[in-house]
Amino acid sequence: MRANLWQKSQRLWRMRQLQEPYRSLLGENDGVLVSIDCETSSLKVKEAEILSIAAVCIDGRRVCARDAFYTLVKPQQAPGHENVRIHGLRPIDFSEGLPLQEALRKFLEFIGGRTLVGYYLKYDVAVLNKYLKPMLGTVLPNYEVEISGRYYDWRFADYPGAYIDLRWDTIIDNLHVPHLPRHDAMNDAMTVAMMYLVLQSRGYGVS
Repeated sequence: MRANLWQKSQRLWRMRQLQEPYRSLLGENDGVLVSIDCETSSLKVKEAEILSIAAVCIDGRRVCARDAFYTLVKPQQAPGHENVRIHGLRPIDFSEGLPLQEALRKFLEFIGGRTLVGYYLKYDVAVLNKYLKPMLGTVLPNYEVEISGRYYDWRFADYPGAYIDLRWDTIIDNLHVPHLPRHDAMNDAMTVAMMYLVLQSRGYGVS
């Protein structure tokens, strides 16, 4: 990934704050990208508990569906009716979930130092960092690719000065990506990975 000077210096600073084994783990980057998504109990970072985490690898020009990570996370409070309605996750479903710290360790082992891709990724990373910072001593050092930003660049190139609709369904429709059921972490991570491949084929991937 071609990063600017600020991104490089920020990553270097964060890497220096990491203690082992995380410094070695998060320093490993094989060039594969990772599309991630978190389902949470709230859209407010300070209040949000992580309910599930998913990640799927993008290797070159293909989505590696078999190289994926998914886990439910046992929340401190049982999800309310509104959360059950949105995510379809009932309190009984979390009996198979992992404790948060274990889920985060497994997530870190999966992503390593790879570049993260997501839709409004800033929110997911902020929620993850809320819990990861006490573990790591700093926030995630990984480079990030915001898929809505890449989509904006592609549409703006064709329609300079126009309003660009960045809603999820609009991006899916314009990129001709399959509509998978939403608010499922793995489905959303897979969808973003497919969005990325379409944009990459049009010259808007990472270089």
